[in-house]
Amino acid sequence: MINDEICKLRDKLNKSIEDGEDYDVICQLSVELDQLIAQFMDDKERKKKDEMEK
Repeated sequence: MINDEICKLRDKLNKSIEDGEDYDVICQLSVELDQLIAQFMDDKERKKKDEMEK
C-alpha cells in the first residue's frame, strides 16, 4: 500500500541525511516523498467524498 511506500521512502530519506548523502540525492528523495504524500492525501479525500455521496 501507499502507506508502506511512504514509510520506506521516509526511512531512506532519513538515512541519506544521516549518512551525509549528496544534496541532489536528498532533494530527489524528498520530492518523491512529497509526491507520495500528496497522492495519499488525494486518495483519502477522494474516498471521503465518495462516502459522502452515498
